[in-house]
Amino acid sequence: MKKKSENPNTAKPESRRHFLKTSAALGAATVLGAPYIRNAEAAKGHVWKVQSVWDAGTTGYKLFETWCNGIKEKSAGELNFKPFPAKAVAADNNALFDAVRTGVLQAMNPFSLYWSGKIPASVFLSSYPAGPDQPSQWETMFYGLGLLELTREIYSKFGLFYVGPIQHDANIIHSKTPVNSLEQLKGMKIRLPGGMVAEVFEKFGVSTTSMPGSDIYPALEKGTIDAADYVGPAINWDLGFAEITKYIICMGQPGQTSLYQPVDLMDLTVNMGAWKRLPKKMQSFVEEQVQTYSVHHYTTIQRADLAAMDKFLKAGTTISRLSAEDVKRFRQAAVPVWFEWAKKNADAKRVFKIHLDYMLNPYMGYITPDDIKGLSL
Repeated sequence: MKKKSENPNTAKPESRRHFLKTSAALGAATVLGAPYIRNAEAAKGHVWKVQSVWDAGTTGYKLFETWCNGIKEKSAGELNFKPFPAKAVAADNNALFDAVRTGVLQAMNPFSLYWSGKIPASVFLSSYPAGPDQPSQWETMFYGLGLLELTREIYSKFGLFYVGPIQHDANIIHSKTPVNSLEQLKGMKIRLPGGMVAEVFEKFGVSTTSMPGSDIYPALEKGTIDAADYVGPAINWDLGFAEITKYIICMGQPGQTSLYQPVDLMDLTVNMGAWKRLPKKMQSFVEEQVQTYSVHHYTTIQRADLAAMDKFLKAGTTISRLSAEDVKRFRQAAVPVWFEWAKKNADAKRVFKIHLDYMLNPYMGYITPDDIKGLSL
């Protein structure tokens, strides 16, 4: 009898290599080894291979895998999602984008801002430094202010259909040395997602680099980087960050988890051909499933984050936050970068205009005309 694997969410930190080796094996068995039961109804259905950017065995991938595995039953066999973890089919993020465009994969579950080099507007499809910092604000922009429709229009130019956002988490930074001020960032090499986030940190003397989540541990272990931004406590505990870092930088004041990426959105993006082959009723079904999954994903991750933060503290991790003055300085450095990215092309400008009007509205009062004085689109 196969020995039941230890739950990485309750176990003491193990060697990361052992954890990933074990979880990858389990993930492969789940994804590739499960029998496909054919029947008259399922035989007529659509099968989508869907790759996530979550590493096998992590809290995020387990949620994604469970959701995918439930689609066939919920759709009465008309649609079946076959889930794959990061690197299982497409080896990196660029390959993932192209694999969905060309139909090697039918869909993907990425972090939306990963495409800033290909789609500049994508930096405004997930939170950005000092931008809207509440999940409800993003839901309002997507489902109430036309951001969803505009995003779909932009993605269609790349042969893709953007189904909808998936709420996830705020990002934190794990560091090998303590950081209690913006000045202490100077000279550090930090893994960041690139785009606007990297540019703002570079204003404070940071050397930035981008890499997939699964490459962070060895980079920290070898000293290739001094610190790394990556999602929240639950996933980062799964990846073994407590073994190689002793400091977490929340980059905000109490009550603010992250100043630079407070609402890190994922999404479900589908190959346009695969999307058009679905009947209208199934298209509506997928849209509804993404909205439902978004809520479940967010709340489950938040619950796991709370438990994981306790584990980090028990493992000796120290938490630091910025002063009010540093928060103000970071915000002042970020705002001009908003406008620089908005001017990269017409689509980025259209997306940011939704944000800007929303933030300036007195009802929200997120920014004032004085905050953007001298800046324009």
